[in-house]
Amino acid sequence: MLLDQFEKQGLFFYSNFKEATSTGGVMAYRGGLVLVEGEILDEQGRRGKPPVMLDGAVMLADADRIGLLAGTMDELEHLQIVLDRYGAYFTPDTRVVLYVVNIGDPMQVEVAGVNIILIPMVDGIVWNELVDEVRLEKSDFKGQSSADKLVTVFNAFKGYRPKYEKLSLEEALGRTIVAERVDRGPV
Repeated sequence: MLLDQFEKQGLFFYSNFKEATSTGGVMAYRGGLVLVEGEILDEQGRRGKPPVMLDGAVMLADADRIGLLAGTMDELEHLQIVLDRYGAYFTPDTRVVLYVVNIGDPMQVEVAGVNIILIPMVDGIVWNELVDEVRLEKSDFKGQSSADKLVTVFNAFKGYRPKYEKLSLEEALGRTIVAERVDRGPV
């Protein structure tokens, strides 16, 4: 399975779960997703915290392709790292939703036949924002496993057609703003 491969490569960080869905051959993951690996800290090859991650990542994948990928990143420029590291596993049916700190307006870009939805977010939780984006309710997940909840979101995205402006990647990169993530500590 593709998620097993990513895990063995050390691309998961702060994992919430990785488990099989009730849809045969599909696995779900929630947690951090490494974009740039941390520096090697010792002779055993252990690595420090990755300097660039896709936080709050939500991913569905089968043996060789990613069906759904969502997460948050600080800079739109990191989209190229996402594409370089994970884009080979995208198909035109892949749903990609990225919450980006340094953009001011939601937009869409198409890269290699894959539509990528970009939504500004300086404060919030990816899962909650993703569920809101496709207008699902708590009752839509009743009785489902954590993994199957991702399948429900993925299925909702199949018919979802955002009305956000469509731009080229170059145009989108030209629309970044100066913004910082709002970090909240313990309450």
